[in-house]
Amino acid sequence: MSGEAHRTRVIIAPASKPALPPHIKLRHDPGRGRWHVLAPERVFEPDPIAIEILKRCDGVNSVEQIASELAKEYNAPLQEILADTISMLQELSDKGVIRA
Repeated sequence: MSGEAHRTRVIIAPASKPALPPHIKLRHDPGRGRWHVLAPERVFEPDPIAIEILKRCDGVNSVEQIASELAKEYNAPLQEILADTISMLQELSDKGVIRA
């Protein structure tokens, strides 16, 4: 081994309880009317659906609970919302933006 630090990949599942790490912030820019995810040396501009998911990532609610709330709110099929939510959160987890 070359001494590199290896990070174990976290797999997002329905029971996972995602949260933003302390160094990552979800902020609204009222001047531009946009939401941003602020990370060290990176800024993400999530789409409106991603914002609704990220607002619910409090480390208390599970992915399944988040998807259930969104399915009711948007009158959409739970399994479809759950699959899309897991996919999005997995991508963000792989980038270090979400912990679960």
